Amino acid sequence: MGLAVVLVGVGAGVGLWIRPGASRAAMKGATVAVGPAKAPLTVKSEVPAAGATGVASDATVTVTFSAPLSSGGVMPALSPTVPGVWQLVTPTTIAFAASGPFIPGITETLTIPGGASGVRAADGAHMVSSATVTFAVATDTLRLQQLLGGLGYLPVSFAPAGPPPAPNETAQAQPGTFTWRWASSLSGLESHWAPGAFGPLTRGAIMTFENQHGLTVDGLAGASLWSALLQAAAAGSVDPKPYDYAFVSKVVPETLTLYVNGVARFPNILVNTGVHGADTPDGTYPVFEHVTSSRMKGTNPNGTHYDDPAVPWASFFTGGDALHGFVRSSYGFPQSNGCVEMPIATAGQLWPYTPIGTLVTVVGPSS
Repeated sequence: MGLAVVLVGVGAGVGLWIRPGASRAAMKGATVAVGPAKAPLTVKSEVPAAGATGVASDATVTVTFSAPLSSGGVMPALSPTVPGVWQLVTPTTIAFAASGPFIPGITETLTIPGGASGVRAADGAHMVSSATVTFAVATDTLRLQQLLGGLGYLPVSFAPAGPPPAPNETAQAQPGTFTWRWASSLSGLESHWAPGAFGPLTRGAIMTFENQHGLTVDGLAGASLWSALLQAAAAGSVDPKPYDYAFVSKVVPETLTLYVNGVARFPNILVNTGVHGADTPDGTYPVFEHVTSSRMKGTNPNGTHYDDPAVPWASFFTGGDALHGFVRSSYGFPQSNGCVEMPIATAGQLWPYTPIGTLVTVVGPSS
């Protein structure tokens, strides 16, 4: 005896009825439907949103889907990686519980895997394809200064108040106080210091840190700087070198005083700054190039040219201007083309104390 198969519509679905007595030949080519196809899983929303900027380093990343998710399945991935785990917070929403901060200044990429090997719904449905979201993490100048001050890279120290921050809060500003490290603040630096404001003190400290840790020295608070700084703070790796600072007065007789950890190690050295038309500009600048010898060439204010092939003990602090040694018959008044000149032997003594990141302040009347 054969069987006959008949498909019967039942509401939105399809029923199956088998009639006894039908031949096998009659069943050839019959189509059996067992129900409607599953709708694909989709992403309804994500936080932070795609393309978001200024995202806090302790932000919680969440993804909401169109259907309840299966438990223990494939989860999204963050790049660069951040320590932490994904958790199911509602049947349709997962959140990333970070155990470390998103690195300030970095662009983070969130990939939500699709396809048969990707994120799955409880009913087995999956996304047609993967989805990608990028967002930019904000920097925090105040927290940057707190970390630099706490490690000894600034002329001010930072003392936190209260318990240590949670691991994912370490890049967020903490309560506490800044204090000048020595009995009196260093002349010329007071006006350049303000918590939360990015100025030459902060830039110089960054450059010193970058130089000591083998980073590209640019004085910018980029992601590589933040990553290394947070690691140093976690390890308690303080600045191993003293805090150096050079103060140049253009009041005749012109002088330079070099401070080491707040003490005038080399006081009132006679120097020459730039002549009229090639004035050494007032301001506070970090040393950006530090070489034992430098070729210097250019044009004097009177139109003549100079080319000195091996100027010794040069620490460049702004443009082509540097602290360096130079032979003159006398010192203490404007004679240079913008640099701060001093006797060669004296420059050799000072040079070890003016590495990259050292602040140089120039003040006084124009020449």
